[in-house]
Amino acid sequence: MRLLRHLLLPICLLGFSFFSSVLFVSATPQEIPISEASPRLGVAQSPGPPIVKVVIRQDLNKKILIALIASSTLLCITVMLLLYLLLWRYRGMHNNSFNGIKGKSDSVKSSVSTKPVVHKVDSVTRGTIPVYEYQLLESGTNKFSDGNVLSRGGRGCLYSACLDGKSSVTVKKLDGGGVGDTDIEKQFENEVDWLAKIKHQNIISLLGFSVYRQTRCIVYEMMQNGSLESQLHGPSQGAGLTWQLRMKIAVDIARGLEYLHEHCHPPVVHRDLKSSNILLDSDFNAKISDFGYATVLITQNKNLNRPSEYLLDGKVTDKNDVYSFGVILLELLLGKRSVEKPSTEPESVVTWAVPKLSDRANLPNILDPAIKGSMDLKHLYQVAAVAVLCVQPEPSYRPLITDVLHSLIPLLPLELGGSLRIL
Repeated sequence: MRLLRHLLLPICLLGFSFFSSVLFVSATPQEIPISEASPRLGVAQSPGPPIVKVVIRQDLNKKILIALIASSTLLCITVMLLLYLLLWRYRGMHNNSFNGIKGKSDSVKSSVSTKPVVHKVDSVTRGTIPVYEYQLLESGTNKFSDGNVLSRGGRGCLYSACLDGKSSVTVKKLDGGGVGDTDIEKQFENEVDWLAKIKHQNIISLLGFSVYRQTRCIVYEMMQNGSLESQLHGPSQGAGLTWQLRMKIAVDIARGLEYLHEHCHPPVVHRDLKSSNILLDSDFNAKISDFGYATVLITQNKNLNRPSEYLLDGKVTDKNDVYSFGVILLELLLGKRSVEKPSTEPESVVTWAVPKLSDRANLPNILDPAIKGSMDLKHLYQVAAVAVLCVQPEPSYRPLITDVLHSLIPLLPLELGGSLRIL
């Protein structure tokens, strides 16, 4: 319709030119009266003024030629005008398309602005996730300096960051990424997608992300105490983690897993639960992070009453997370890494600990030195029994995370979120 409106005036001019030409030719006198006949005609004069009609064809041809020239000129002008309008229209559409592509490219690259939240992009989670400029994160972490490192993990590093001098956040910078590293790219997208959907007090809160060239960053809420792994196996060697704090961390993790397994629809399996993925805030509240391998748990067997049995495609179940929780529980008790790396072959903490945990008399002697003698032995025996059950080789023998949670809550004081009343 817009193009038609632009063409309406030239069409009217063209029609008017032809119509004028017709009128001009039709209105031209082709017969003219003269007072006397030409001598060459040899006609005798009669009394009175004679009237002779003579057709002047030469003048008629000239006027027709003039009319045709005028019409052709108007026609050429009209065609040129039409071509100009079409060219103008095409350039306008091309510029709009180019600006749209450029806008999308700029939004993905996140180039030079220093605003904390540049814009919001639609995610596959029906919501919007803030996109942070890489330069802002780089500045807030002092160019990702070692002094800002909270902890180091298997696929990246956690940094503390202060954005614009006021907002404190945790930035996870992923190793690798970009077009050439499809695994990191998939993990990055998977984690952003899941954390945009899941909201729970013991699941890390997603604040945004950044994509810059080959670098991928995820922005979390501030977790001042880094990861559980750095607290247990870092320079402090667990000195800051009392028995009660360790039980609080265990209960927090169990609550987060229970939410994923029992309250998400469909249930979610984390699949990569380990101490480096448990983050701690300033009050040592534990939150599960790193959802790069998380997946939906969908049972295909209608005869199964709970979604805790094997899946038919790959045997991924919530019992995988229960086993991983048992490993973390052993780390909290013994102060050992999940896999120790001595001078000989690496040894799993499960292989080393399970035979020893059944010996109650010797159990206090193998505990982490930072917590020896600081707990009720009955509570110690119960936690050890839960850990052994969680790491059973046969998945069907492992308890549900809900049962684990209910076993641990009575061991935690009320002020820390448990049900234990200390007199």
